[in-house]
Amino acid sequence: MSNISEDYILEYIRDILPRREEYLEEMERYAIENHVPIIEPEVAQFLRVLLKSKKPKDILEVGTAIGYSALVMCDAQKGDCRITTIERRDDMIKLAEEFISKSPYKSNINILRGEAEDVLSEITDKYDLIFIDAAKGQYLEFFSRSMNLLRPGGLIVSDNVLFKGMVATDKLVIRRKKTIVKRLRSFLKYINELEGYTSSVIPVGDGLALSYKEV
Repeated sequence: MSNISEDYILEYIRDILPRREEYLEEMERYAIENHVPIIEPEVAQFLRVLLKSKKPKDILEVGTAIGYSALVMCDAQKGDCRITTIERRDDMIKLAEEFISKSPYKSNINILRGEAEDVLSEITDKYDLIFIDAAKGQYLEFFSRSMNLLRPGGLIVSDNVLFKGMVATDKLVIRRKKTIVKRLRSFLKYINELEGYTSSVIPVGDGLALSYKEV
């Protein structure tokens, strides 16, 4: 159970989703078999619709994992974009490179190795969309370091912000997760009160936050 929406709603939504490309389905199977967290199917579909409508050319991703979300975003625009994605784990980078090489988009995706907060401080390029899906307890820092990299009219999309429902109610909080929950609550309060941005929290997947940078 997701604790974000009822199981029967989640099952129905996933049942009506269209088939993905074979290389994406292969990644989904790998993630399930090896317990690698990737974006939920309904979140992937939401991203597809968002990217098709907004058509961002330059995308920055914080948290590559096996490269699934980067490939979903590329596929949504049929390669009409450039993605820079940050990952600190060498094993994940190796897997991501292998999966990306099987796709039509290996020339569209550039992986930067390192701790996200360090890499973000070194980047000077500007982006139309930034997707944050890394260490949940550091979202506020990732967001703060990403703000100057986002063009006016751009979006920052943050995944897993409701954290299995724990952010919304203390009844679900697991003791060892208290610090992460506290930090995510501070993060959501911050982005919803941030001058120059309009944000919305959407109960899809494990919770998405969309933050629009005013022109």
